[in-house]
Amino acid sequence: MGADGTRWPKGQPKVRVSGLRYAVGGTEVLKGVDAVMPGDLITSIVGPSGAGKSTLLRVINRLIEPTAGEVYLDGNPTSGIDPLELRRRVGMVFQLPALFGDTVEDAVLYGARLAGRNADSGLLLEMAGLAGLRRDRDPRGLSVGEQQRVSIARALALEPEVLLMDEPTSALDEASRTRIEDLVKELRDRLGLTIVVVSHDIGQVERIADHVVLLAAGQDEGQWSREEFFSREGERARRFIAGRL
Repeated sequence: MGADGTRWPKGQPKVRVSGLRYAVGGTEVLKGVDAVMPGDLITSIVGPSGAGKSTLLRVINRLIEPTAGEVYLDGNPTSGIDPLELRRRVGMVFQLPALFGDTVEDAVLYGARLAGRNADSGLLLEMAGLAGLRRDRDPRGLSVGEQQRVSIARALALEPEVLLMDEPTSALDEASRTRIEDLVKELRDRLGLTIVVVSHDIGQVERIADHVVLLAAGQDEGQWSREEFFSREGERARRFIAGRL
C-alpha cells in the first residue's frame, strides 16, 4: 500500500492480476493474488521460497492456466487473447538459458522465425550488450552470462511489450549479474519496456526496481514504490524476506 493509503500505483497498469488462483495436485500455489505491474517500469516480485513468484510469471504468460481469477494486459483480459499472440506481446526469460540452433544467430532468431517474423540479429545482439560476439559462434560454447543475454535478445526479437524475467541472474557471477542488471535498466529506458523480475536478491531489487510486489505463501502481502520499500514503511517486509520476523 502506498504512503497516501492507495493500494495501487498511480496511472494505468500495463499488467494487472485479479483474484488469481492456481492449484495443482490439490495444493493451492496462488491464493487470490491481486497485483499490478505499471507500464514502462521495472517491477520486482519478491518473497520467500515457495511464495508462488515463478508460478505467477507462468500464469501471466499463460504457460499455465489459472484455476480462478484473471490477468489483464492494458485492461483487457488475457483469457481472450490467443496464447501464441500473448507470448509474443509478453516475453519470458527463464532462470537458466535454453538455446536452440547451431549458431548464435539461430538462437537469437529462433522464436521470430517460428512466428514468421523478420528481425536483425546484429541489432538484437547489440541491444543485449553482445556487440562483437560472432553470430556464427556455437551458443553452447558461450559463458552462462553470455547465454542469458542471447536468451534476452531472442525474447526481444518478437518485439514484446512486457518482458518477464524469472531470477535471470541467480546462476551468474557478480560481473555477469551487473551486466544483466544494466541491460534491464537500458531496455526500460531505451525501449520503454514493462519489465517484471522475480528476485531473491534485495540488493538487486534496490538497484533496478521501480515498483515492488511482495508474495508470501501464495498471497500478495503488499506493494510499494522502490523508495517506499527501502524506507521505514517497507522495513517489516524486508525483514520478513530476510527471515528475521
